[in-house]
Amino acid sequence: MIPARFPVTPEQIDRVVAVFYAAIRRHELLGPIFSGHVTDWPAHEAKIAAFWRNAILYERSYDGSPMHAHMRAGDVEPEHFPVWLMLFDETLRRTLPEEAAAGWSALAHRIGAGLRMGVENMQPVRRNPPVLR
Repeated sequence: MIPARFPVTPEQIDRVVAVFYAAIRRHELLGPIFSGHVTDWPAHEAKIAAFWRNAILYERSYDGSPMHAHMRAGDVEPEHFPVWLMLFDETLRRTLPEEAAAGWSALAHRIGAGLRMGVENMQPVRRNPPVLR
């Protein structure tokens, strides 16, 4: 059996997902985007909790492709990811012990960077030079 990436229980994962999506539904930017795609919140939250249990606890309960889902959505923009991560980090800090929150945040930021790059690659090619920040 592979040990968890950091100390967190399946119940804590479920709690983080529930608290996070409650915040998402209230968020002025992200709420409408999610509501346009999610029709069954309990099923969505169960699927995302399974994703995190797979990523953190190495359970094999998730079957899906986050990259494909975000690219297929059509209205997910690269600038949404920092907002998503800020809300997620806030949820982690409020919901988990410090060590678990830090470990999960680092993992979420790595996954978010990959998803953002995938979404950026789907953007039309710009004719102007890129804006470097």
